[in-house]
Amino acid sequence: MNNPWWQEAVIYQVYPRSFQDSNNDGIGDLNGITQRLDYLALLGVDALWLSPVYRSPNDDNGYDISDYEAIGPEYGTMEDMDRLIEEAKKSQIKIVMDLVVNHTSDEHPWFQEALKGPDNPYYDFYVWRKGVDGGPPNDLQSNFTSSAWTYVPHLDEYYLHLHSKKQPDLNWENPKMKQAIWDMMNYWLAKGIGGFRLDVIDLIGKEPDRGITKNGPKLHELLQEMNQKTFGKYDVLTVGETWGATPEIAELYSGPERNELSMVFQFEHINLDKQPGKRKWDLKALDPQELHDVFSKWQIQLDQKGWNSLFWNNHDLPRIISRWGDDSPKFRELSGKMLAIYLHFMKGTPYIYQGEEIGMINYPIQSIDEVDDIESIRTYNHRVAEGYPVEDVIASINAKGRDNARHPMQWNQQTNAGFSEAEPWLPVHPDYPTINVEAALADKTSLFYTYQKLIQLRKQYQVIVSGSYQAVAANNPEVLAYRRFTGSEEILVVVNFSKETQSYHLADQDWQAAEELIHNYPESSQQWTQLKPYEAFAVKRKK
Repeated sequence: MNNPWWQEAVIYQVYPRSFQDSNNDGIGDLNGITQRLDYLALLGVDALWLSPVYRSPNDDNGYDISDYEAIGPEYGTMEDMDRLIEEAKKSQIKIVMDLVVNHTSDEHPWFQEALKGPDNPYYDFYVWRKGVDGGPPNDLQSNFTSSAWTYVPHLDEYYLHLHSKKQPDLNWENPKMKQAIWDMMNYWLAKGIGGFRLDVIDLIGKEPDRGITKNGPKLHELLQEMNQKTFGKYDVLTVGETWGATPEIAELYSGPERNELSMVFQFEHINLDKQPGKRKWDLKALDPQELHDVFSKWQIQLDQKGWNSLFWNNHDLPRIISRWGDDSPKFRELSGKMLAIYLHFMKGTPYIYQGEEIGMINYPIQSIDEVDDIESIRTYNHRVAEGYPVEDVIASINAKGRDNARHPMQWNQQTNAGFSEAEPWLPVHPDYPTINVEAALADKTSLFYTYQKLIQLRKQYQVIVSGSYQAVAANNPEVLAYRRFTGSEEILVVVNFSKETQSYHLADQDWQAAEELIHNYPESSQQWTQLKPYEAFAVKRKK
């Protein structure tokens, strides 16, 4: 049986606002993405996941949609969207749309109609409740550290919003609302897109009266209905953002016989550098062995039961080299190659976030005035009011803030890194004269070519796509190793997750004669007793 295409694919996430500006207004756009398809084809990716490009007031940078079937004017027109889909197909690249169906913008016509009151047919498209004792219906909190309920005086009722008050939650118990969503999804599928990334999809089964937000009891029933009414009829990729998923829950989403989604984004590994029981801003150092244990758990528990997504970065996360690698000039590319090699040999669909393949790094700020991201601004105000020192809050934002991933793509040494001739909506990182696509392509040892090679290897060796996984003891907590294997061949991956030379020992010494697939140091330097700083390699042998 052939694998679905998305099991063999590598996906590249584009944050359109920051990728390429074609009309020099300082904002990236759809025609800019079309202009760069040759670069993406050279890298070798199979699909582009686009963060939202729908019409939006941009309270949350497009994740507050005011018209699902219109393109935001800053990104272009629907004709530009259609052209991108068709031009990408010529390069064998599919377009995956980011879709938010847990909530809309408060400027969406549905919500504007809902504000007219209970007699309006759109009123029940949203979640309304009466207050209790002069306050909100209950103490449910939004993800932005405030009440999840906002009062509407002329209705004397509250509406639910698990995010900003400008992002009212849709009522997934309303059949008419569901049908409107199905119709909209089918509109996009008919255009020939390659699928959907479904934002915070684990929230649509919420039961707010019981305080249930994630993984509500009707969630999977709703997803099966969505599959049946929309994308189940197409050969597409569907990936859900599910912050609360465990392997057992991920199996429900992605088990092929359940007819829900292709896979989910789980975030257990992403939460390993925060203090237990705290918010993401409460930092702690990463334990590499703990990271390895989490990846191994997901690899083993979903094997033959569901499907993993593999990622380090996205539009909501800091740059991985700054986070868990080393963004100093000495180790930036070495640590970036190590992180890439460690991830891309695992079982699942890898996702590359724009700029990851050239080693872009975090953009530190000195003041909250430099921040655009709504989450970081709200967190700053909330934590400073709670008494946290300003310098500590700024340090947390520099480590974890979402703007880190959103500064413009660095194409070359020209003005604004070749992103735009106008002043960009967010400033370009000052390191762009050295870290840019043009420089990466000119250096055959650059991080770009490591990513290109990893994509080629996935297409070349079926063991990477469908082989089993086993963690391998290296007798050093800084050295992470695993093997992928089928009945006839196997691959060993070994990485040093530190900037110090590390000694290690593998029980199986026969690997020393195996064929080298990739190495982030010169080939002749490989040792089987110690690893240089951030050294990483993969070898293959017949069984």
